[in-house]
Amino acid sequence: MIGQHTNEITATLDNETKELEIRQKFTYVNDSDEGLSVLYFNDWIHAYSNKKTALAKRFGEEFKRSLHLAKDRERGYTNLLSIVDEQYSGLGWKRVDNRDIIRVELSEILKPGQSIQLFFTYTVRLPNTKFTAYGFNPNGEFHLKDWYLTPAVYDNGWKLYDNIDLDDHFTDPTDTSINLTFPENLFLASNYVDTGLTNFPGGQFVRLTGNNRKNCEIILDKTKRFTKHMLNNLTITTDLGSNKYDEISQSISINKIAGFLTKNLGSYPHPNLLVSELDYSKNPLYGISQLPSFIRPYEEKFQFEMTFLKTAIHEFLKETIYLDPRADRWVCDAIGNYLMIKYVEDHYPNQKLAGKLSRLWGFKSFNLAKMEFNEQYGLLSMLAARKNIDQALDTPNDSLIKFNQKIANAYKSGLGMSYLAEYLGGQEIDSSIISFYKKHRLNQFVKASDFQKEIQRYAKKDVNWFFDEYVSTRKKIDFKIKKVEKSDDSLTFVIKNKRGTNVPISLYGLNKDSVISKYWFTGIDTSRTFTIPRNGEDRLVLNYDKKIPEFNQRDNWKTLNGFFSSNKKIKFQFFKDTEDPYYHQIFYVPIANFNVYDGVTPGLRIYNKTFLERPFQYDIAPTYSFNEKTIVGKAGFRYRKYHGKSGLYVSNYAFAGSTSHFQVNSRYTTITPSVAFGWRPDNLRSNRRQSLLLRYRSVFRNIDESIADQLDTEPDYGVLNLRFFDVDNDIINYTSWFLDAQHSSDFSKLAFELEYRTLFESNRQFNFRLYAGKFLRNRTDSDFFSFALDRPTDYMFDLNYLGRSEDSGIYSQQIIIAEGGFKSQLENPFANDWIVTTNASTNIWRWIEAYGDLGLMRNKGEDPRFVYDSGIRLNLVTDYFELYFPVYSNRGWEIADNDYGERIRFIVTISPKTLIGLFTRKWF
Repeated sequence: MIGQHTNEITATLDNETKELEIRQKFTYVNDSDEGLSVLYFNDWIHAYSNKKTALAKRFGEEFKRSLHLAKDRERGYTNLLSIVDEQYSGLGWKRVDNRDIIRVELSEILKPGQSIQLFFTYTVRLPNTKFTAYGFNPNGEFHLKDWYLTPAVYDNGWKLYDNIDLDDHFTDPTDTSINLTFPENLFLASNYVDTGLTNFPGGQFVRLTGNNRKNCEIILDKTKRFTKHMLNNLTITTDLGSNKYDEISQSISINKIAGFLTKNLGSYPHPNLLVSELDYSKNPLYGISQLPSFIRPYEEKFQFEMTFLKTAIHEFLKETIYLDPRADRWVCDAIGNYLMIKYVEDHYPNQKLAGKLSRLWGFKSFNLAKMEFNEQYGLLSMLAARKNIDQALDTPNDSLIKFNQKIANAYKSGLGMSYLAEYLGGQEIDSSIISFYKKHRLNQFVKASDFQKEIQRYAKKDVNWFFDEYVSTRKKIDFKIKKVEKSDDSLTFVIKNKRGTNVPISLYGLNKDSVISKYWFTGIDTSRTFTIPRNGEDRLVLNYDKKIPEFNQRDNWKTLNGFFSSNKKIKFQFFKDTEDPYYHQIFYVPIANFNVYDGVTPGLRIYNKTFLERPFQYDIAPTYSFNEKTIVGKAGFRYRKYHGKSGLYVSNYAFAGSTSHFQVNSRYTTITPSVAFGWRPDNLRSNRRQSLLLRYRSVFRNIDESIADQLDTEPDYGVLNLRFFDVDNDIINYTSWFLDAQHSSDFSKLAFELEYRTLFESNRQFNFRLYAGKFLRNRTDSDFFSFALDRPTDYMFDLNYLGRSEDSGIYSQQIIIAEGGFKSQLENPFANDWIVTTNASTNIWRWIEAYGDLGLMRNKGEDPRFVYDSGIRLNLVTDYFELYFPVYSNRGWEIADNDYGERIRFIVTISPKTLIGLFTRKWF
C-alpha cells in the first residue's frame, strides 16, 4: 500500500430534525497504478430517499411495502452543498443516476501515489429505523451506520455498490477521526475508540478514532445498555445479555469466546470490538433458537454463548478481512460457520438440536430430537437443494434469494469447511484459516483466491474438487452402495455416484452402533468397485457422520446380514419429522375440514412428507362427515422431477381424488390424473413463473332423490383441461395471465384471464382484471357448464366454496374471483356463448377501495347484454380476506334495498397452507 486515506469529520446531530450537519475533510491516496480523473463516493443514506432506489426495488421483490409507502419525514437523504479541493476550488459532482453513488470530477489527473484533499459540506437526513433498523426511532434513539460519504473501491475498475440492506458496504479502509456533537441524555456505544466525552448545556461532544477501518457505527440510546469487557489488549462493547444468566457468568463466557477466536483466527488488530443486539438481529441463529425465550429449549449458558459467538465472529471478520462482501462473501461465511461448528464440537459435543425438548416424552422418539446441534447446517442448506432453489456458493450476494442469502449458503459454506477438514483428517484447515487471517487481515485487496491458495498450501491431498465442484457449482452430492459381496476376510462392493459430482465420499463399517472402520474414496465418476478388509462389520454406511451435505441419505447403507434384514422397517409417527434414512416413515396428524353440508369433518391425515422435500409424496386424508354420517376426504400421489436451475425446471406427475357433498345427501367424487411443467428465468430472485397443466377430471355425482328432478345435466362427466399460466408476482407491479382450454363430450371452450396490480408513486393502488371466454361448441341445455358473472357453478370442483349450492344465506355471499368476477348478484348471470368482463378497483384511503365491473355477455339466439356494478371494497388482505359492499349496478341503487345485508359479499381463506404461503413467499 502506497499510503492510507485519511478522513476527518465534524458532525452535529439535531434531535428535532433528525439531521446531521457534516463537514468532512478527506485525503484520497491513489494507490492504484492508473491515473484517476474522477473519484466515486458511497452515499448509502440516499437509498431511503425515494421509491425508485435499488433498496426500494429490492424491498418490492421481497414483498415489503414500507419504503414505498413511507412518508417524506420517514425517509433519509443527503443534501450535498459543496465539494472543494485543497485550493478551495469548487469541483464538479453529480449523483450517478438515482444510485447511492456520488461522482466527483477532479480538476486534473490524480497520478499513482499522489493524494488530494477534498472538503465536503452536506446534511444527512436520517431514515426511520423501521426500514432497515438504521437511522432514528420514535423513542429519540439513533443507530448510525453507513451514514457519511466513503470512498468507493478502485480495483482495476470502480466497484460501485448500492445499499440494498445486505450489510455489505464496500469501501476503502481509512484512518478516521470524528468529532460528534449529539443531544444530551443519550448514551453512546461505537466500534471506534472513544477518546473522551464532554457534556455541555443541551448536548454532548465526543471524539472517535479508528485506524485502517471501514466505517464508524454509532448507537445512541436513552438507557445505558452497553457494558465494556476489558480483555488482553481488547475491549469488547456489548449489550447482548440474558436475564437468567448472571453478569459474572456472562463475562466468563465472553472471555472464553474471545480466547477461542484468538486461538482459531488470531489477535484482533483494533482496540474495540462492538457486539450489539441489533447486529445479532440482522444475522441471528436461525432455527429452533429463534423460538420465544419462554419456550427456548437451550440452557441459558449455551444460548448466550452461541448468540454472542455468532455476532462476535461476524463483526470480527467484517472489521478485519476486507474481502469484497458482495462478490466473495462465501469466504467469511465459510470461516465463520466453520468456527461455529468447531466451537460446539469443542465445548458442547453432546448438544442436541432440539435441546431440552429432546428429553420430553412424546418428542424424544422423533428423529429431530436425536439430531446433533451441528446437523442443522446440513438440514437447512439441504432445504434449498431439495426445492431446487439452491445457488452456488460464489454467487454474488445481491443475486441470492433471501433464504439462501440469510441461511442456506452460509450454512453450506461452513459445512463445506467441516467436510474438507474431515477429509484431510488433521489440522490442515485450522492452520490454513489462521495463516490466511495472519497474512491478509486489514489487506485492502484480499481475494477469495488468496483463501484458496492457503488451503491448497496446507492440504496434503488434492482439494481442487472443493473449489471446482462444491463452491463454484450447484451440483448435488449423492452416492449409494450396490452389490456387496462377502468373503471370509474381505468385503467387495460398488459405490455409485448418482449425480456425477466428483467429490470424496466416506464409508463407515459398523457393528451394531459402533464404528469399527472408516475409509475415504475418491475418483468415482459413475461407479467404482472397492474391496476392504472384513473386521466384523454388520453394516456399511456412507456418510455416517453426516459431514457431507448429501442430497439423499436414504440409500446410504447396506446390511451384511442377509436380504430381509436389509429391508427398512415402517415407522408410524405423529406429525412431520426430519428424514430418518433407516426407516420408511409414515406420518399422521388429526385434521378438520368444513363445508355447510358435511359440517366439521374431523379425520386423520396420513402422508410421507418430511421437512425436506422428496420426489414421491402421498397424502391421504379421510375425514368423517357427522352431518352425512359417512366418510369423505381426499387423497393424492405426486412425483416431482426437478431439472436445471432455469428454463424448464420442474415436472409434476400426479393422481388425485376427492369426495365430499355439494348438497344434502348428494355426493360428488373427482378422480384426476395430471401432468404439469414449470419454467422460471435465470435470475432466481425474479418472481416470474410459468407453468403448463394438462389434466383429465372425472366427476361422479350421487344425487338425493328429492332433488334428482332438479338436475338438468348428466350426473357423471369428464373434462380434459389444458391451462398455461404466466405469473410475475411483485408487491409493486403484479401481472398474471392464463389461457385455459376445456373439452368434454358436451362442450369445448376457451378462456383467457389477465390480472394486473400496480402501486403508484402517489401510493394509490390500481387493480385491473380482464376475463374473456368463448364456447367453441355447446350441446348442453343447462347453464351448469356456462360462463358465470359472479358465482361460477364450479363443475370442476376447483374452488373452495363453503356452501357451493347455496342461493341464499351467508354462505351464498361468499365470492371467489373467477370467470366474470362480478360482486353484485345480477339476474341471468350465465352466458352459454361468450363473455367479456373487466374488474377494476383503486384505493380511496388505505385499505378502503372503490371497485367497478363492466361486461358484455351473450347467450345463443340472443343479442349481447351489457352488465355493470360498482361499490366499496375493504381490501384487508388481498386474496385472503376482503369485503365487498355493492352500491350501484344493473339492479339500480342496491345500497337502498331493504335486503342490502344479503348483498354484501366476502372473500375468506381458511387453508393453513395458503395462509403460510403469504409469509414464506418473501424467503423463496
